[in-house]
Amino acid sequence: MSQRFAQISDPHLSTLEGVQPRQLLNKRALGYLSWRRKRRFEHSPEVLQALDRDLAQRDYEQLLVTGDLTHIGLPAEFAQARDWLRALGAPEDVALVPGNHDACVRAPWEETFALWSEYMAPDGAQASDRPTAFPTLRVRGDIAFIGLSTATPKPPLMATGTAGAEQVARLGPVLEDTGARGLFRVVYLHHCPVAGEEKWRKRLTDAHRVQEVLEEFGAELVVHGHGHHGHYTRLNTRHGPVPVIAIPSVSALGLHGADIAEYNYYTVERSPAGWQLDINARRFDRTYGDFVDGESWSLALARRPVDTSEP
Repeated sequence: MSQRFAQISDPHLSTLEGVQPRQLLNKRALGYLSWRRKRRFEHSPEVLQALDRDLAQRDYEQLLVTGDLTHIGLPAEFAQARDWLRALGAPEDVALVPGNHDACVRAPWEETFALWSEYMAPDGAQASDRPTAFPTLRVRGDIAFIGLSTATPKPPLMATGTAGAEQVARLGPVLEDTGARGLFRVVYLHHCPVAGEEKWRKRLTDAHRVQEVLEEFGAELVVHGHGHHGHYTRLNTRHGPVPVIAIPSVSALGLHGADIAEYNYYTVERSPAGWQLDINARRFDRTYGDFVDGESWSLALARRPVDTSEP
């Protein structure tokens, strides 16, 4: 039986109209200037409305949102994004990891990420006033969705991310356990986890450590955003090659060199040799004002044998 999920990224859905100067006395000032000069024209509410219409026609087990819902991480932006998330779907159907814009500067958790906590939560989590502990795990049928947070405040002009030693240490056992259960493991995060694939000021600072864990324990698919460009690469692991897929901003008009808005719709099905993965891109068409079929391709992936040995 096939299962389906989708990934969207970097919607930058919030508006900074009416922001007061006192709210910009830090790194946020540079982000505000970027929004004022460019981003408010690039990231379109009309494209997000078209996205809503298109997603309403899709059937999926999970919708992955891989960060950068805001521009400069103000509490008012988090509230705007919370309302948008609620319109997308119920927390158990929408899985979120934050991006670097969402963690522009240090801010009280209860005024920011707490507003999204239900969407970042793993299976079985209870309501809590504490920050989410990553990596998170949601299992839907044969698919394990494993979320990593790379969102940490950085100095001005830097758009880097960091997973951190504690999160990286927890990732291995999660991959090992879900792999032993024979699940299709999808790792989703904001920054690219492959060292050397991203510009220095936009890189994941500990990509080599995340990559080492993936090489040791394997996964079936890694998806991310951040760069506002779509691309595909493979990470070689001791369990075989793992596809690593990036998608553009889902709200972009493609006016400043970035790719036009696009998201991916995935179908996973068991095959005699392992897994069949079908990737269908949905691309915004400025002529029609809607998302249309983009590139589609299929991958045959080997399945890791299930560990049936006695403990």
